[in-house]
Amino acid sequence: MTAENGAKSQVTGLVGAAAILLLLLFAPGLLRDLPQPALAAVVIAASMSLADLPGVRRLRRQRRSDFLLSLAAFLGVAFFGVLPGIAIAVGLSIANVFRRAWRPHQAVLGRVEGVAGYHDSQFTTTTHHMPGLVIYRFDAPLFFANARTFRDQIRHLARQQPPPTWILVAAEPITDVDTTAADMLLDLDEELNAAGTSLVFAELKETVRAKLERYELIGPLNPIHFYPTLDEAVEAYREQTGADWTPPTGTVPEVQV
Repeated sequence: MTAENGAKSQVTGLVGAAAILLLLLFAPGLLRDLPQPALAAVVIAASMSLADLPGVRRLRRQRRSDFLLSLAAFLGVAFFGVLPGIAIAVGLSIANVFRRAWRPHQAVLGRVEGVAGYHDSQFTTTTHHMPGLVIYRFDAPLFFANARTFRDQIRHLARQQPPPTWILVAAEPITDVDTTAADMLLDLDEELNAAGTSLVFAELKETVRAKLERYELIGPLNPIHFYPTLDEAVEAYREQTGADWTPPTGTVPEVQV
């Protein structure tokens, strides 16, 4: 009594449940001699009706990590039972979220002729850049798990030849900074200053800046190196250095993957 058999309303579920109840109460031995393969076929047919195979195929096509999680959940239930299988799926989902936060998307930004704003150079090969200025975006909160990723990427950008004068962090996606990341920023800023490169921030959220002030970082991190917008930071760099946008050269700094 399902939609596959032509059922039109939810009443079919009630009728089916009532029929099973009557069978168990008044004729419990009716299915006693039913062959095991027939019972197995019933169970398999019921299980297949619960599986969303088109949905699984869509996951495989659209996002492989979600497809693998669904497969792990299925195998966990099949081999270990419902509750352990669900626990495995939840644990793997949490680990996947942690993985994304540990190594988030990162980008070097540039200008595109005729298009407003700043754009990821990885996806646009015609970005314009200013000599000595690297605009870098880190698409995640800064916390203990990814602080090293951020630090290593900044160091990688600072080793470009010629070394950049400014590494400008487009900080709008950074929604939090914990104490471990704050200590990393302080050490990184001192390291870059010693090499002649300034670590500069733009579009940092007020709540995040308030945390940096509570950590007593504003001061050790030069207060004039915080700008409300990317445009203001770029204009300040232009005024200090006299640099201007240059046409694409094919030598754009790349983020480490």
